[in-house]
Amino acid sequence: MASRDRRVVWSAQARRQLDEAVEYISQDSLEAAQGFLLNALEAASSLSVLSERGRVVPEVAHPAVREIFVQKYRLIYEVRPSQVEILAFLHGARDFAKRRSQE
Repeated sequence: MASRDRRVVWSAQARRQLDEAVEYISQDSLEAAQGFLLNALEAASSLSVLSERGRVVPEVAHPAVREIFVQKYRLIYEVRPSQVEILAFLHGARDFAKRRSQE
């Protein structure tokens, strides 16, 4: 696992999914939603170094597509030579394979 600085970018879909998760959590607690958002953004930002540390996404089985967890959510990303693209931000109970086939 090589250490390398990469730019982290969020896809429009992943940003929308993060917004939906934060909105859902805020229905119970604004403070919890703010903390969750901060955790998610920090986790994504940390991928600029040691991008390969996440596990390979089982549904994709491609070494460049990986995931890390933010509480019960899967932050799914693709490692590229100069950047990391956040592809999806899904609750762990959601079926990622089914969701990909609908896109």
